[in-house]
Amino acid sequence: MKKVIAIILLVLSLCALGLFLPQEPDYDYLRIHIRANSNSAVDQNVKYEIKDDFVEFLTPYLCNVPTKQDAINTINSLKGELTTRAKQILKNKGFKYSVNIKICEEYFPTRTYSNVTLSSGYYSAVIVELGSAEGDNWWCVMYPPLCFVNNFEMGTQIKYKSKIVEWFKALFN
Repeated sequence: MKKVIAIILLVLSLCALGLFLPQEPDYDYLRIHIRANSNSAVDQNVKYEIKDDFVEFLTPYLCNVPTKQDAINTINSLKGELTTRAKQILKNKGFKYSVNIKICEEYFPTRTYSNVTLSSGYYSAVIVELGSAEGDNWWCVMYPPLCFVNNFEMGTQIKYKSKIVEWFKALFN
């Protein structure tokens, strides 16, 4: 009888506890896509060089933005600098094609980044088009800054301890 009461209390406690557990944050994402001119090796390599430059340059600006709108405002204020940086990299590599940076809503398929899965749907995105932008793209999430910080809160493992669970374990040991 003691075990039946303990099991009933455990079930009721777990149900009540579920109401107070932290829920996964409901972020309004801002994505970034850098679209290469083509799928040639040189176009793909320069895309990654621009990506590395953008991540390094933008990290101090984006790692602590409190809202998606703040991230958009930051990108808008830096759009000229980003364009100049990308054009300089292209020039240094001998490319003469254009760079176009825009922020828009676009449809994206389901994608997984680390331990975060973004469902398919329309997302705000910073689109960086290199030349004809017909090649494969590199993508990441700017807000929350999943690709701009090393230990963003969504990527860390949180361990919860429960006094109730510890008590029940002690009861049956």
